[in-house]
Amino acid sequence: MNRNLIMKTYTNLFISALIITLISSCSTNKSRSNVSQGTGLSINSPRGGFQYETGYKGQETAPGLVFVPGGTFVKGKVQDDVMRDWNNTPVRVQVRSFYIDETEVTNLMYNEYLDWLERVYKDQGGPYSDVYTAALPDTMVWRSPLGFNEDMVNNYLRHPSFQDYPVVGVTWQQSTNYAKWRTERVNESVLEREGYIEKGISLQIDSLSPGKEFNTQTYLRAPRQSYGGDITDKVGRSAQPRSKDADSTELNFVKREKGLLLPEYRLPTEAEWEYAALGLNEAREYNNYRGKKKYPWSGASTRSSKRQNEGDQLANFKQGRGDYSGVAGWSSDNADITAPVRSFSPNSFGLYGMGGNVAEWVADVYRPIINNDVSDLNYYRGNLYMKPAINQEGNTKIVEEVIIDTMPNNKLAVKALPGDVVFSEIDEKDSQLRINFNEAYNTDYLDGDVQSNPNGDANEMYKFAVNEKGDQIKEQEKVKSLISDQTRVVKGGSWKDRAYWLDPAQRRYLPEFMAADYIGFRCAMSYLGESKLKKRPRD
Repeated sequence: MNRNLIMKTYTNLFISALIITLISSCSTNKSRSNVSQGTGLSINSPRGGFQYETGYKGQETAPGLVFVPGGTFVKGKVQDDVMRDWNNTPVRVQVRSFYIDETEVTNLMYNEYLDWLERVYKDQGGPYSDVYTAALPDTMVWRSPLGFNEDMVNNYLRHPSFQDYPVVGVTWQQSTNYAKWRTERVNESVLEREGYIEKGISLQIDSLSPGKEFNTQTYLRAPRQSYGGDITDKVGRSAQPRSKDADSTELNFVKREKGLLLPEYRLPTEAEWEYAALGLNEAREYNNYRGKKKYPWSGASTRSSKRQNEGDQLANFKQGRGDYSGVAGWSSDNADITAPVRSFSPNSFGLYGMGGNVAEWVADVYRPIINNDVSDLNYYRGNLYMKPAINQEGNTKIVEEVIIDTMPNNKLAVKALPGDVVFSEIDEKDSQLRINFNEAYNTDYLDGDVQSNPNGDANEMYKFAVNEKGDQIKEQEKVKSLISDQTRVVKGGSWKDRAYWLDPAQRRYLPEFMAADYIGFRCAMSYLGESKLKKRPRD
């Protein structure tokens, strides 16, 4: 037999054997995924038994978000500290992988939110009308006693000329409420797409009334109370009873174990925001970072050194007194106030506007010192541990009326909407004999609480200068600090700031109920699972 023919025959036999082995291996792995490693019993058997989502494809990327792989970095490592206030002393922390908005939330995105609230709440009268009012940005932040800015007061939020500009004049409270609303709309659309609720439900805004809208926590914890108890009228094909019995009322609600509903949109923590803004992956060489970074881009200058756009500004910021954009022409940044969110190149994570344009709210309560001796993983100050409230019948309690508070500056803040799950602080039974925490409220932990006061009394340093009713207290009783438990961290530079503030490590603060013409926000979302992004196969 010809030698070449023999070699070709052996090669074909080897390839055939390899294909058979691979097919057998895939078949074995597939069958093993439906057999319990602990008991050997079948999982997801059509005859009953334990049911679980063993074929989970990984968390899908929600609208508007970019994946940021986690890692370690030195938080607060600034090259310039002209303020000498020691509020960003370098500390090494680890950040878990997460998602964050590609851009700041724009006027168009926020107007979609306002439109929804106007249709559902504004014409209902009473406190329901205040839900819409409480969400309105403060457009008067543009006013200046010696400046003509009334065109921004009247047009910046609504006019289509500014639709792609970052929304400003929003408080920290308004930002968190927007993130919550966004969570509900996205998860509702996921259920609609997968057939668990009828098609088109998410667009039927005008037919909604307070308490009848979708709520993720209510759906997960008390699904039959979703849509104000009208969920059975809205279920789609995927939620129909599994039983063939015509009288069966068992509905197939999506549970957390399914992995279908997304985690909540939220404000990023300070550590997450700073890590994402730095984009250190472009300075990484194997397992080390080579060199230092002062800005979200490479280099120590605010101008581009690339040949095709050499000399162009890389961010929107104030270049000097009376100079917000530079001389008109090729070297101008073309933005005397804010700019469209994609006006400048993104950083190495693909994020726009992490330096300049607008500063941004983050989740943390402000304290001058970052203490990583206690927690160097996902550092965050502001934890308040809650649990769902249970009524006498053993069911999850649902908010029945809107809850709105009046802030010290007479602004309204929505605390809860009808249809929300009622949460209460954990009690002593929940924290008894634990080694990791001992109370619900942890904002003052080791900085403002009894443990941090050498006199052993509750430290009043971070109490806001109002009484329980919100009235201003007497002069001699006022606090001696501008910092309080209602003061939140603001990160990043803005169109109104000098280049000094473009360093991602810089940090400022503002009470959570106040707003400014240079502060906006973007949302983040936790990533569940391994640190690297798990590629979802095509459906």
